Amino acid sequence: METQTPSAVGVKTKQRVAGPIIMLGPPGAGKGTQAKLLAETLGIPQISTGDILRDNVARKTELGVKAKDVMGRGDLVPDELVCDMVADRLLQADCARGFILDGFPRTVRQAEWLDAQLGKMREGKDEEGQKACAAPVVIALVVEYNHLLQRLTGRRSCPTCGLIYNVYYQPPKVPGICDVDGTTLVARPDDAEEVIAERLKAYERLTLPLVAYYGERGRLIEVNGDQSVEAVTAQMFRALENVNRM
Repeated sequence: METQTPSAVGVKTKQRVAGPIIMLGPPGAGKGTQAKLLAETLGIPQISTGDILRDNVARKTELGVKAKDVMGRGDLVPDELVCDMVADRLLQADCARGFILDGFPRTVRQAEWLDAQLGKMREGKDEEGQKACAAPVVIALVVEYNHLLQRLTGRRSCPTCGLIYNVYYQPPKVPGICDVDGTTLVARPDDAEEVIAERLKAYERLTLPLVAYYGERGRLIEVNGDQSVEAVTAQMFRALENVNRM
């Protein structure tokens, strides 16, 4: 039997139509890390609404100007504007084989909009084109609550070199001191336990209906996020293989 090198496997993976993938996970679950690894391996873009918003504002697009005006008033950018920006982004050439959505949808209303938008995108396309904008596969990283608290409240960073530590999982050699330059490490104000607890409650309140929405449609894959980064990645790829989307 022919043995394939990792590079050969990577090339083949990047030639496949991956289709839409949605990443769900609470703060500290490692969602951004896993989305980046998936994007690099599959050769499809990782798309976040924050990046789209900043790009539109920076380029002074019509949508960006509207969004900047809204934010200038101290208001939240409405769904309509966010969805229009996402729609424009999904039509770009690098999404032709699929894409990974990180941070969108956040609500059932946005999920319903996305389903309708993907349906429009499938119209008139060949089989490969339809697969690229098929109904999304949703990967939800599940992490035990106390582990999330430790990951977030345990973060410390060096204000000089930017290196990040965790007092529970990746502590410095000398407590409170950066290994590289000896600077005293600091904790961010938003990593305080009371702040983190509120963020986790807000996430759960918003996301539970979204998890139910995709679960009822048979699109939800739950992955144990308490594992190592490598084990989580491996479990995600096995799950994607099983739904014939790679």
